[in-house]
Amino acid sequence: MILRSIFILMFFTLTLPAMGQNKQNKNTKSKSPSITWINQPKSTTTLPANTKHLKFFSKLVNHEIGYCIYLPPSYVKALEEIKPTLARYPVIYNLHGNGGNEFTSLDSIAVLHEGILAKRWPEVIVVLPNGGHNTFYKDSANGKFPIESIFIKELIPHIDKTFSTVANRTGRCIEGFSMGGRGSTRLAMKYPEMFCSLFCQAGNVPHLIEIFDNAEPLSRKSLLLGEERSHWEANDVYKVTTKNARRIKNNVRIQIICGTQDTAHIKTIRNFHQHLQELNIDHTYIEIEGLGHRRSEMIKRLKPIWFDYHIESLRLAKTL
Repeated sequence: MILRSIFILMFFTLTLPAMGQNKQNKNTKSKSPSITWINQPKSTTTLPANTKHLKFFSKLVNHEIGYCIYLPPSYVKALEEIKPTLARYPVIYNLHGNGGNEFTSLDSIAVLHEGILAKRWPEVIVVLPNGGHNTFYKDSANGKFPIESIFIKELIPHIDKTFSTVANRTGRCIEGFSMGGRGSTRLAMKYPEMFCSLFCQAGNVPHLIEIFDNAEPLSRKSLLLGEERSHWEANDVYKVTTKNARRIKNNVRIQIICGTQDTAHIKTIRNFHQHLQELNIDHTYIEIEGLGHRRSEMIKRLKPIWFDYHIESLRLAKTL
């Protein structure tokens, strides 16, 4: 309920310790989309327990693409048996932020694994896709970066075919931070029959049509979505959410979290929160007092409940 989400906002604002204003991430962002299809871990990167770096072949770009996947303890144990009997596991897809890659959210996997061992959460699979830089998980107008189509039409079917998953909406969650939060929000609103749970972590939610209208006509061709207004309208999350409101209400639970000092994102997130209220779409909305655009700090503050919302969604969908 929306009234419940307002209560949660007040609860976290009052009880979480103020850490002072955090500096925003200052990753250098190129103006054009780009991607290294298969990344290599840094020398300091250690994969969490039960996590592998794998790849799949994309027909859309004729290239192999890297991803990381976490398999829970009973899954790994079953694979070690001579005749493994695998249960079906729900999957959380975690989309990284701008400047990241398929290794960015390994710390989130570590939190989940620790919670599973402590019996705080049931066993689930986590997939970390590779979304590139400045793609916002959209299909670029020039066709060079069909990131949305790769994710929806190739990666998810690949995961369901390769691993023992609950291969439908009731066993599928999506989340992400910053660009990943923005991308996961739009994808969940656009494909509400594919996901039962959305967790937007400081993902700004701009009005794309306003950006299109304010751009110089001659410059639109060089933008990610090109010069055709219809393409921008099809990707504007406000229009998509309005169009799919009934389907969203029937299928997707929504949680949105942002820090009050996240000056680059909080305004559009509040706008989207208001948009959901106007459409009477139930959701949980949380602002964390004094937090800037700091993913690691957000996880640290909310670590004991970080996966609670997805788990509740999966239980309500009768998957767990």
